[in-house]
Amino acid sequence: QVQLVDSGGGLVQPGGFLRFSCAVSTITCITSLGWYRQAPGKQRELVATITSGGRRNYADSVNGRFTISKDNVKATVYLQMNSLKPEDTAVYYCNAVNRGYVEFWGKGTLVTVSS
Repeated sequence: QVQLVDSGGGLVQPGGFLRFSCAVSTITCITSLGWYRQAPGKQRELVATITSGGRRNYADSVNGRFTISKDNVKATVYLQMNSLKPEDTAVYYCNAVNRGYVEFWGKGTLVTVSS
């Protein structure tokens, strides 16, 4: 069982920035780490992923503004979010996928972008 502990949400003004972190209980069996988000009344959507080999993938809506990274020693994945927009308001979830294609989720952290 993989446990994810995510943190870093909050209220930020448009144009501001936030940084998420997600601690992974065990990273050795993980093939992909990522962040998803769910806005009110909408389905959960992919924000960014990073594979065990370091390959990154971003949603078009955040490409160029958000950066995903990981530290294998600390077993932590990060999401740096810059130039935040009101439409980025959502609950953000950390995600991990293991070699058996089983997904694990963090509890989620709320981001509100508002002036």
